[in-house]
Amino acid sequence: MKSSAKKVELAPYDDLFSTEESRQDAKLEKVREIPLSELHPFKNHPFKVKDDEAMMETADSVRQYGVLVPAIARPDPEGGYELVAGHRRHRASELAEKETMPVIVRDLDDDAATIIMVDSNLQRESLLPSERAFAYKMKLEAMKRQAGRPTKENGSQLGNDFGKKSSELLAEQVGQSKNQIFRYIRLTELIPELLDMVDEKKIAVNPAYELSFLKKEEQRDLLDAMDSEQATPSLSQAQRLKKYSQEGHLTLDMMRVIMGEEKKSDLDKVTLSADILRKYFPKSYTPQRMQETIIKLLEGWQKKRQRDQER
Repeated sequence: MKSSAKKVELAPYDDLFSTEESRQDAKLEKVREIPLSELHPFKNHPFKVKDDEAMMETADSVRQYGVLVPAIARPDPEGGYELVAGHRRHRASELAEKETMPVIVRDLDDDAATIIMVDSNLQRESLLPSERAFAYKMKLEAMKRQAGRPTKENGSQLGNDFGKKSSELLAEQVGQSKNQIFRYIRLTELIPELLDMVDEKKIAVNPAYELSFLKKEEQRDLLDAMDSEQATPSLSQAQRLKKYSQEGHLTLDMMRVIMGEEKKSDLDKVTLSADILRKYFPKSYTPQRMQETIIKLLEGWQKKRQRDQER
C-alpha cells in the first residue's frame, strides 16, 4: 500500500542553526590573502608589466603599506587562480618580497573576465599603441560574443532597446571615435618587430596603420629595406607601399627605392656638427648658449638686411 504522506524536504543541518544575516554574509565577496605563487597571468594579457621607475615606486609603497586595493582573480581549472585585474600589483608584491596579496575571487566567464581586465587597465595615464590596440580588440570581441553576434561582424548590434552597435558602445566608454578604435585594432595586424617600433615612436601611428595592410612577408621585407636605407616610412611612403601591395607590384627593390627617398623634412633641415661650431665659440660655451648666440646673430643679420633693402 502506497503511503499518502507527502515527502518532506529537510533543510541542511547548517541552515537550521544559521541566521538570515549570516546566510546573506556568506554570499558577499570577501578579500582573501592568496599566495603569489598561486596567481597566474591572464591569458593573452595585452598590457606590459615592466620593472621601470614607476614599478619600483609601487614596490616601495607595497613594502611599506602593503597592497591597498585588492586584485581580482578567477579560479583556474588547472589549479590556482587566473589574475583578471592586478598584474602590476602582483609584480610589485614580488619585488617587495611579499608572500601573499589581497584578492577578490569571482566566478567569471571568459568574456566577463576580458572586459574587467581591459577596463581596469584602460584608465592608466599612458598606454602604448600596442596595448591600446590589443585591448580594444579583445574587449570588442567579448562585447560581441556577449550580444550573441559573430565576432567578425564589425557592425554587430547589442540586444538592447537602443539598438547601438558594440563598437559604438565601446567608443562611448573609452572616449574615442569608432573609426579611431578600428584604426588602433588594425595595428594588431603588424608583425611584432614593426609594432615595437610604433611603441618606441620610431614609426608614427598613421603610417603604421597603412603598413598593417601589407602581407606578413612584405612587412618582413620592409624591415630589411628600412635597415639598409636607415629610414622609417613617412605617411605618404606608407600609403604608396600599401597601394603597390594591393596592386601586387610591391617588391623588396621597390621598398628600398621608396625608403631611400629624401624626405621633405630632411630637405628643410640644416645640420651643423658640434665640431664645426666649437671653432667659433669659447670652450666654456654650452650647446644651449651657442644656440642662443647663433639665433641673436641671425636676427641681427636679418634686421641689417631689411634696413639695407629699405635704403
